[in-house]
Amino acid sequence: MHYLKSYDELLKNALGNMPVKTATGQRFEPPYAKVAQQGSKVIIQNFDQISQKLRRDPKDLARYFGKEMAVPSSLEGPRLILHGKISERQINERLTSYIKNFVLCNECKAPDTNITEIDGVKVLVCEACGARSPIKVK
Repeated sequence: MHYLKSYDELLKNALGNMPVKTATGQRFEPPYAKVAQQGSKVIIQNFDQISQKLRRDPKDLARYFGKEMAVPSSLEGPRLILHGKISERQINERLTSYIKNFVLCNECKAPDTNITEIDGVKVLVCEACGARSPIKVK
C-alpha cells in the first residue's frame, strides 16, 4: 500500500483549499468625513470615528482643521463644528493631507504611528518599522 502523496499532489491540494482573497490588500482604509451644512456652519458628523481610526487626539485634529481652514472650530460630543462655509471636498482634501503628513509612516507607509516629543521636537514614530521623522505640527 502506498499512502504517501507526492509533493506536487500535496501542494495542489493545499492551494485548492485556500480561501478566495476578497480584501483590497490594504489594511488601512482612510476615513471619509461625513459633512452637513447648517447655515454658516459645517458639521463633521463622524469626527469621533475619524480621530479613533487615525489614533489621534480629537482636540489636536480639531485644532488642525481650524488652522487649515482658517475658521474657528469647536468640539460638540462626537462632532466637529467649523464656523464658516467650507465644502465637503475641501474638508476631505485636508483630511487626506493630514493622514499623509501626520499619520502614515514616511518609510513603510504603515498607519501604526504616534506623535511624541523628543528634545522639544515633535516626532512621528512608526510602531511597525521603528522609523522616526520630525514633523511640523500646525
